[in-house]
Amino acid sequence: MLMGFGLAASAEDFDGPTSGPKAAEGKTIVVLAADMKNGGILGVTTGIEEAAKKIGWTVKVLDGAGSVQSRAAAVGQALTLKPDGIVINGFDAAEQQAALEGVAAAKIPMVSWHSGPKIGCDAPGGIFANVSTDAMDVSKKAAEWALNDAGGKPGVVIFTDSTYTIAILKAAKMKEIIEGNGGTVLQWVDTPIAETSSRMGPLTTTLLQTHGEKWTHSLAINDLYFDFMGPALAAAGVDGKANPKAGSAGDGSEAAFQRIRTGQYQAVTVAEPLNLQGWQLVDELNRAVQGEACSGYITAPALVTEEGLKASGDSNQFDPQNGYRDAYAKIWGK
Repeated sequence: MLMGFGLAASAEDFDGPTSGPKAAEGKTIVVLAADMKNGGILGVTTGIEEAAKKIGWTVKVLDGAGSVQSRAAAVGQALTLKPDGIVINGFDAAEQQAALEGVAAAKIPMVSWHSGPKIGCDAPGGIFANVSTDAMDVSKKAAEWALNDAGGKPGVVIFTDSTYTIAILKAAKMKEIIEGNGGTVLQWVDTPIAETSSRMGPLTTTLLQTHGEKWTHSLAINDLYFDFMGPALAAAGVDGKANPKAGSAGDGSEAAFQRIRTGQYQAVTVAEPLNLQGWQLVDELNRAVQGEACSGYITAPALVTEEGLKASGDSNQFDPQNGYRDAYAKIWGK
């Protein structure tokens, strides 16, 4: 079942904030993107840019290009730009703790998307608000899908990246649910998200040789792992809808939606409302720069399936039609 995705909803259905400060005028913000090749990060950045246009702010995006060193350089570059606010987009704040202490010392407000395990207000590292869905809820939905799809007895390979604390927590939750309900975790694969393009092909071939038909489902902490799995499965003669079926615990990239829609080596994703979260990040920064309280809003994820996509039209993103754009514009007086 597709929960929340593609369903028409009225402005009254927006469950986020309804009050807050009017727009602070003429602000410039910097988005520190972990890796713009990541569909989730790209989707959030697009939402930030859309919201910034509405509120009347200037946005500068710095791409960390998937490496710790590039992200550190981007933080340094952001400091030299002396923006009114900074968005940490898609990397663990603990990774750049020393650099981000410089941002805090400069009294530049920071908000983030997926910067660590604590979501909501007053996240570690001087972050005003860490915007995310509940990662454990996302993991639960993905694991329960695999259990249901396999009649309670899936043989699962879990893909994660120990560079990120939240990735380990999400993978551990999926493992706990699978094993606690009669399924089997065949293998825990710790491989960097940034290196999926080179690693996933050979890894997939090896996993097929190792586990054979016991491998019924793949679960990953991000859709990006499945961007590069299909060719290896196809080369082994595996049909796009056959086992091992792939399900992702985040983020709901356009590429993932396309794979699910066409039945090509991904069955589901637990998607976040990326564009909405971009708007929320701008709203939280507007609160921060004016000394107002964080909203505390936490968005809900949706299980996206082929059936749900067919019913929802041509969209390849989870963008709730709940009036959030109008709701935020009203708060800002725009």
